Amino acid sequence: QVQFAESGGGSVQAGGSLRLSCVVTGSTFDKPIAWYRQAPEKQREWVVSIGSGGYTYYSDSAKGRFTISRDNAKNTVFLEMNSLKPEDTAVYYCNGAGWAAPWGQGTQVTVSS
Repeated sequence: QVQFAESGGGSVQAGGSLRLSCVVTGSTFDKPIAWYRQAPEKQREWVVSIGSGGYTYYSDSAKGRFTISRDNAKNTVFLEMNSLKPEDTAVYYCNGAGWAAPWGQGTQVTVSS
């Protein structure tokens, strides 16, 4: 069974940066992967995706500030987040893009103004 393990979250001030990691286990690492986030009292939303060949798709909120990448040798997907804003505060999860597996624990990102 596919499992996701997110890490790298933390508390930063507005304008700061964080790098999240997502280790994928239990499956051949050749599927599209996405980052999602869920802010308090809001529904989970898609943030950014990366295909097996490295092609990327960004939500409007992520364009120009976030960068997704993957290391297929390490079964890991990264999310580099720069110029963070308070509205980026959320629990960040990774999961399939166009497919799904059980959600991991996520990693908390808190951005203070």
